Amino acid sequence: MVNEPVLLVIAHGSRDPRHAATVHALVRRVRALQPGLRVETGFLDFNVPSVQGVLESLAADGVRDVVALPLLLTRAFHAKADIPAVLRDAPRSLRIRQAEVLGPSPLLLSALERRLYEAGLTPADKSSTGVVLASAGSTDPEAIAVIADIAREWRHTGWCAVRPAFASASLPRTEDAVDELRRLGCARVAVAPYVLAPGFLPDRIARGAAGADVLADVLGAAPEVAALLLRRFHTAVTAPVLAPSHVPGRFLSRV
Repeated sequence: MVNEPVLLVIAHGSRDPRHAATVHALVRRVRALQPGLRVETGFLDFNVPSVQGVLESLAADGVRDVVALPLLLTRAFHAKADIPAVLRDAPRSLRIRQAEVLGPSPLLLSALERRLYEAGLTPADKSSTGVVLASAGSTDPEAIAVIADIAREWRHTGWCAVRPAFASASLPRTEDAVDELRRLGCARVAVAPYVLAPGFLPDRIARGAAGADVLADVLGAAPEVAALLLRRFHTAVTAPVLAPSHVPGRFLSRV
């Protein structure tokens, strides 16, 4: 039996091959930061291996403890419903802790700024630059409120203005937020995609950024994101298991 906890990174998956390639690049960076940690990747849809398949393989390997980490930036439907449902169907021999989603976190703000600087901005540009914080969007009010809170917090770090925008489900769209920042008189406008990997919605963000001066890359395998994955993992490992699940001999908690 394997006693060391295994980190299972759970990604959404996409028909766009860039999505899985970016997820795997991020996981490689996590492994490089902590070489002794076993890190596996499972996808909810479109890509293989599936989350269920990885869990079954881990159980067959004699693994006992798993930290399931949603590769998500907000606690929306996937974190609240989809992932717990998959984990409840895992082999009974596994004790699973579901770690918190990645956002919000100061490390993500650092990663966003890294991407903007890589796209051509400098710290000296902050006071004259308006930024669109462009996320995928959600029908979950909690997730939408978190994006708005992040935009307000980020504004206080020295940017001329920061406005949230959404590629789907919510308003405003990226192009509308760009126009608003122009009307506010910002000398330049930058779009910072608050998304982890390329795909359909990030491409929509990019199209909406046509009127901006700067478009940053997705967060991807930024070192800050990799460090945050490990932080969420260690928080989950050290937290107590809250209560047994309905399956005898197995525990499932979110920490």
